[in-house]
Amino acid sequence: MTDARLARLALAAIFIYHGLVPKLLLRDATELQLLDAHGLPHGLLALAGAGEVLLGLLIMLLRQQRWPLYVAQVALLVLLVDVAVFAPALLTQAFNPLTLNLAGLVLGVIALRGHPAQPMPR
Repeated sequence: MTDARLARLALAAIFIYHGLVPKLLLRDATELQLLDAHGLPHGLLALAGAGEVLLGLLIMLLRQQRWPLYVAQVALLVLLVDVAVFAPALLTQAFNPLTLNLAGLVLGVIALRGHPAQPMPR
């Protein structure tokens, strides 16, 4: 297995786990606090979780496609900025969004670097 393939699988696992466990199965209090910080209903937690699981599956299953990796990169950056603005105290906790998102971003870069470039359409 190549480093790029391993990075892709690890990134997919991160999205699947974080969509499934703290959002869909356990409804983690921190996840609910983030929704509260935006004034959003708690019902959106399931939608966010399903979206993360779906993105993880797309990253894993669409091995020849680069776009799920780009979507993940944008999502990780946007979500990190969002936490920094709306819940900056989370950035100092153990296993925090800063370290998790940085690791995810690096995994995405490794996966993209190992993916063959697509020819430009004419």
